[in-house]
Amino acid sequence: MKVKNINEAFTFYKNGISVIQGGHSPDPSGKKNFFLKDPYGNIFQMVEGNNWFMNENKVSGGSYGAIIGVSDIEKARAVYSDILGYDIVAYDSTGVFPDLAGLPGGEIVLRRILLKRSEPAKGPFSRVLGTSEIELISSGEPGKKIYENRIWGDPGFIHICFDIGNMDKLKSYCAEKGFPFRVDSKHSHEGQSFDMGEAAGHFAYIEDPDGTLIEFVETHKIPILKKFGWYLNLKKRDPEKPLPDWILKTLKFSRVKI
Repeated sequence: MKVKNINEAFTFYKNGISVIQGGHSPDPSGKKNFFLKDPYGNIFQMVEGNNWFMNENKVSGGSYGAIIGVSDIEKARAVYSDILGYDIVAYDSTGVFPDLAGLPGGEIVLRRILLKRSEPAKGPFSRVLGTSEIELISSGEPGKKIYENRIWGDPGFIHICFDIGNMDKLKSYCAEKGFPFRVDSKHSHEGQSFDMGEAAGHFAYIEDPDGTLIEFVETHKIPILKKFGWYLNLKKRDPEKPLPDWILKTLKFSRVKI
């Protein structure tokens, strides 16, 4: 998760109800980061980010990427670098890392590789989603499956999801790379958009070499102002062109408050 100032964020969460995991230590590139845990036991890494869609004077923002455990980093890069486009290696380090000291398994020797994209994100929601990065971590041994002893929908991380365009082309590309779609809503719904409540689209899944699920969503329809029945049909737009800022800002009116 991205924050504007790592020191201010650390003080904010340390004085709040969140449980800090580990210290306030740098990663292999020298950037400070810290971890916190939510009431359900999910662990989040907080890192500084300089890409913000709106300035709402908040300590933290949205997702900045993910840390994913893999058994073989080189094999995993066939998905994360070749298919997903995280092709720049920001660092590649092996050892015992102080910033992971308070995490489960953080006391053993690990290899860490931080991946970034050389190409900027494209698509309708690229302005609001912003930049992202993926860190692959490996002990060299098979890890625990993320769904082991769990059911779909329980509190916890399930998979990462990417906003994409031209699902049919992506399906062919993934198959060529040896990672065919495991689920394809278009196949299940006779080519029609899958109804996702107030939105509609086409979704599919692939698995990385360790069986970790990755979801792709091609959005076809989104609500602009539900109150007035205003919806935007994205199938009539250039899939690589970002939506205007004023449209993206109206999405906050569909926010679910708990």
